[in-house]
Amino acid sequence: MKRFLTGLIAAGVIAPAALAQDITLTMWTESSTAPEGVFAREFSEMDNGITIDVREVRFDDLVAETLRAFATRANPDIIAIDNPDHAAFAARGAFLDLTPYVEASDQIDMDNYFDGPRSSLSWDGGVFGIPRASNTIALYYNKDMFRAAGLDPDSPPQTWDALLEAARTLTDADNDVYGIAFSAKASEEGTFQFLPWLQMTGGSFEQVNGEGASDALDLWKTFFDEGLTSPDTLTRGQWDSTGTFNGGNAAMVISGPWELGRMAQDAQFDWGVTLLPTRGPDGPRASALGDFNLAIFANTEHPDAAFQFLEYADSQAERVWPEFTRMPSRKDIALAPTGNDKIDAAAPVFTEQLQYARNRGPHPEWPRISKAIQDAVQAALTGQKSSQEALDDAQSQIDRVLN
Repeated sequence: MKRFLTGLIAAGVIAPAALAQDITLTMWTESSTAPEGVFAREFSEMDNGITIDVREVRFDDLVAETLRAFATRANPDIIAIDNPDHAAFAARGAFLDLTPYVEASDQIDMDNYFDGPRSSLSWDGGVFGIPRASNTIALYYNKDMFRAAGLDPDSPPQTWDALLEAARTLTDADNDVYGIAFSAKASEEGTFQFLPWLQMTGGSFEQVNGEGASDALDLWKTFFDEGLTSPDTLTRGQWDSTGTFNGGNAAMVISGPWELGRMAQDAQFDWGVTLLPTRGPDGPRASALGDFNLAIFANTEHPDAAFQFLEYADSQAERVWPEFTRMPSRKDIALAPTGNDKIDAAAPVFTEQLQYARNRGPHPEWPRISKAIQDAVQAALTGQKSSQEALDDAQSQIDRVLN
């Protein structure tokens, strides 16, 4: 850390006395128990004269509340923000360009980050944050239910057709068990869960109504129409969807590595994880890239102290897997064993799945693009429009944003 500060001083980024004692920073995050919340408490306990006050803001409220706060200059110094929302703030000048800090840093090396997380931090040639961690989604399945239904627990579904047939076989309405759980909520969680299926048809967030794209939404519609998934899939998030699986009311669930700790503790049955099934036997594969980035607001009075915390957070990146079951965003960090056989068996699946994960964006108008996708999913699943009509309407809205 001293070499880092020396480098900044030599580069003229900060003055020698810039890091005086008794600085208090504020940070907003979705959870004080997330990595940045834990790291902030540790950092505040060090003998560095810097204290970080952490405030929790609900995930669904974080973007809107932060935009309002920035407009009135009531924003925090540091924020942990969902990676697709990063560009919206960077493009509006809300986040500090960290390029000179990163160039002078002995700790942070942008080349160490995977391409996806790194691109989510970048805008107009600048660097506007660091990744907290990365995550993606895969298919959890209840091996005990597979056995009871006559399915091979060592051969989970690998294609859409196999997934649909497994969901049909595993659904047990008399015992309130659905074949599959996922989130189709009209929020970023719904977009996050739907995009991989769209991408497996050759689509993207820029092209949602191409040839075959409606097949992805039709698959979800079939789950609904045949009662293979719960009706409240339209309104519940990923946490509650996984809770349904943990409670034995769903035989499969689409979820991410952030749930592994809860799964290992709460699931009273034999379970496994496999890659998201592909449209056909030969792929292609796709998945979503998730998790949060850490950014510093451009109007902070203490940019040097705030960047010192980002350096500390990056120095602890090897902990995000064993302690928080999130995937490191750095290529130079291997996943350490957690000591839990179930979690450690799932690790290689998520590591492989992460190779196929794509960014949502980056685009400064991502919330509008995401809203168009969410509306299409909701319209199709509730029967207001056919899948193709819903995606055509979404494409019209997305074209207006992109063009």
